[in-house]
Amino acid sequence: MNIQLNYDEQFINELDEKLNQDGPFSSWDLFKMSYQSCLATVTTEFKGLTAPDRLPHVNFLDHQLECAQQVVEEMSGRAILADEVGLGKTIEAGLILKEYMIRGLVKKALILVPASLVNQWVKELREKFYIPAISHRKRPVWDQNNIVITSIDTAKRPQHSDIILEQEYDFVLIDEAHKLKNHKTKNYQFVRSLKKKYCLLLTATPVQNKLTDIFNLVSILKPGYLGNYDEFTTQFGRDRKKLFNDAHLKQLIQKVMVRNRRQDTGIEWTKRNVQTVWIEFSEKELEAYHQLNQITSDTSNFSSITFTRELCSSREACYLSLKKLIAENENIQNKDDYIEFLKTIEQLPHHAKAEKVVDLIKDKDEKFIIFTEYRASQLYLQWYLQQHGITSVPFRGGFKRGKKDWMRQLFQNNVQVLIATEAGGEGINLQFCNNMINYDLPWNPMRLEQRIGRIHRFGQEEDVNIFNFAIKNTMEEHVLNLLYEKIELFERVVGNLDAILADLKIDDVEEEIQSIFKESGSVGEAKIKLENLSSVISYAQQNYGEENWDGNRESS
Repeated sequence: MNIQLNYDEQFINELDEKLNQDGPFSSWDLFKMSYQSCLATVTTEFKGLTAPDRLPHVNFLDHQLECAQQVVEEMSGRAILADEVGLGKTIEAGLILKEYMIRGLVKKALILVPASLVNQWVKELREKFYIPAISHRKRPVWDQNNIVITSIDTAKRPQHSDIILEQEYDFVLIDEAHKLKNHKTKNYQFVRSLKKKYCLLLTATPVQNKLTDIFNLVSILKPGYLGNYDEFTTQFGRDRKKLFNDAHLKQLIQKVMVRNRRQDTGIEWTKRNVQTVWIEFSEKELEAYHQLNQITSDTSNFSSITFTRELCSSREACYLSLKKLIAENENIQNKDDYIEFLKTIEQLPHHAKAEKVVDLIKDKDEKFIIFTEYRASQLYLQWYLQQHGITSVPFRGGFKRGKKDWMRQLFQNNVQVLIATEAGGEGINLQFCNNMINYDLPWNPMRLEQRIGRIHRFGQEEDVNIFNFAIKNTMEEHVLNLLYEKIELFERVVGNLDAILADLKIDDVEEEIQSIFKESGSVGEAKIKLENLSSVISYAQQNYGEENWDGNRESS
């Protein structure tokens, strides 16, 4: 074998010249200091982590240290971090990045996270890990050696993507990576095209519905590791259970994925104190509820369900929707009935739920987060609380990133209540608050767990109090009794519910419940169908053991 050696002619010539002229040479003292500095900071062997010693202010948990060490030593810096919600995937990722930076292996990094989490990631990396991360600006510079944090939506815009795809990144991180499960999307193709040496994918649900979900994620990390798409589906199929039942596939995945479960970490989690708060409509409100059911009986079932759900939330939410319906549909049936009903809504007293919120919160020196499904209810609640001397701030998806951060800061330091729509169920961490009111229950249990995960997570020092509001003699009573309480969703982490629903071929519980109300001829029929749905889920839950995701700790 011929080995070609290239000489640095310039260095050799300059060295000869210095030797012939007897200098000038560098200071011996400076050279000695530089040499001693290198000895003091050198990593003598690849095994073991050096970063924790440089971060004495961070109390790393055992599972976080083990995860980082496993990714660096055994996975070559390409891994899926799939810990359950609240176990600190961000901490693990920051530790891995810091370790590579200390070793001089990472200088240029791209971190792609949901837009609402960009500032949170910047703050976390700077304060906990002393990593000089920056968020993209209006005129971002992509071709410098920086640790840049941005969203996929921003990065893939034409004015940015062309430059980004030319870069050679030492490190790429994708948060909420399960959103890349479809290999046909532009987001997936963009991330797959990034030039990267090390890569981390963070998700608590690496396999949601189909086995190909995990294939697509692994193909971002290590293209070809599981073969091509056709080979993979031919050999393993699409059934997600194959991941746990096929020893060969399981062993392959163990080499690229780390998953820790709550019960295996040894952490003593604070309790969940769950209380159902039953509310009775006033006589006028109940009459209006039944009147609305009568008026909307001839409209589409979906509209009927939406209006009654809104009336269970606030007069304002229902009023605005009905007014919009009338304005956009000149030939609507029963138009006069709708107009008359708007007058009925105008005469209703303050909403029974809002009054219960005030009774629960007033005279308490504690913070509360309130979740509602509707923006109109959010605005009404903020006004109503103000009338009773209770300070609050809103939080919703339409806010820009800076405003969301401002609302969170105001909630932490200045006001008692944060009133959030569903946008508050993702992203923000609110461990400084331990009281939650589900003013409107979502019909998708997975969204409920996202809500609870904002306060019941690692770092929460107090027991968490969850108050679930439901109005008697309405559809809210049926949903709470026949779905949530029967399958005990309030008392447990949702855990494998997403997998159970996938096995039952239920893509969306909310759509399933809406279908039940749409297709039922009476309240009694709807109750029976809801009872059947909850029984099926409950039975599947009892026969569905926790899968052994953490097999990466077993010997191969």
